[in-house]
Amino acid sequence: MSETNRSAVLAVRNVSMNFGGLRALSDVDLDVRQGEVVALIGPNGAGKTTFFNCITGIYAPTEGVVTAFPRDGKKSPEGVRINGMRTNHVCELGMARTFQNIRLFPSMTALENVMIGRHCRTRSGVLGAVLRSPAARREEQEVVDRSYQLLRKVGLEKAANEYARNLPYGAQRRLEIARALATEPFLLLLDEPAAGMNPQETLELKEMVIRIRSEFQVSVLLIEHDMKMVMSLSDRIYVMEYGRIISTGTPAEVSADPQVIRAYLGEEHDA
Repeated sequence: MSETNRSAVLAVRNVSMNFGGLRALSDVDLDVRQGEVVALIGPNGAGKTTFFNCITGIYAPTEGVVTAFPRDGKKSPEGVRINGMRTNHVCELGMARTFQNIRLFPSMTALENVMIGRHCRTRSGVLGAVLRSPAARREEQEVVDRSYQLLRKVGLEKAANEYARNLPYGAQRRLEIARALATEPFLLLLDEPAAGMNPQETLELKEMVIRIRSEFQVSVLLIEHDMKMVMSLSDRIYVMEYGRIISTGTPAEVSADPQVIRAYLGEEHDA
């Protein structure tokens, strides 16, 4: 295995996605390496969220291979092929995501929302929960404690007992990230995390992502339209247009690419 593969946490090769006669993705290659923040950018309708859905089990790609490299390497040193894998199994493997449209449980508290994220890491099972065995009680307390710690990490500890629907929009975004972290991911996928945020909230979000990468030793793959955030946060950037990757590189390299200026950055400049 090459040096690139040894350090990779995600390798996507020749992924295409057809919906009837529509080709939404075409021969997409993408890598995320350990500790990186990688951004996927492009105009609306370019296929970015479809790509996220293909690598998290919501869609099975029509063609291509998606390979994940979990931290422990127990599944296989060559990685785990996740094409067609169910979404809950992808999450258990260590890939967690947030959504462009917030998907919290509105009638549950912030703490309860994060506790749900811990479900894939609990061991007691239904019988232990019903019988309230000592091990189940200890694990339940551990879930509560860990979930509260994660709320502190995203600045929401004071809102632990607030219903999710009552939280401000920016706080709901941070709560989704806390819930994703509760699954103990090696790769965190953020779908437009700054959407709807004001400049101050976006700055705080960027700082939080940097802190999360360091403290949790996770890699991050994000879709984002806020170019200031993308350029200041990302180690590498992939640019998508009409379902194809048209450019990849560092922020400096991508921002100087004429194709990118025409397809995306120029679009914002002309607005």
